[in-house]
Amino acid sequence: MASIIFSAKDIFEQEFGREVRGYNKVEVDEFLDDVIKDYETYAALVKSLRQEIADLKEELTRKPKPSPVQAEPLEAAITSSMTNFDILKRLNRLEKEVFGKQILDNSDF
Repeated sequence: MASIIFSAKDIFEQEFGREVRGYNKVEVDEFLDDVIKDYETYAALVKSLRQEIADLKEELTRKPKPSPVQAEPLEAAITSSMTNFDILKRLNRLEKEVFGKQILDNSDF
């Protein structure tokens, strides 16, 4: 990761040599003022994001980790209690219930 070379203070205190045909000093100063504001904004954003990362890491360390041993019996119970055949039987009963009522309702017309 690249390191930061200039601070907002470094930019503010930077002096340039003067020449007869140089840039407009006022325009350069105004531009550097804007650069300083952006730089301070980025520095504050980086600081807040680093704090957020630290907070999230701390939150992760406080949460208990689920044990893989505890999860396996639950999965085994689900697969043993509900097979594909059981699911198909339930689906068949639901279809009879739903479509059976629709057939009876449509026969009145």
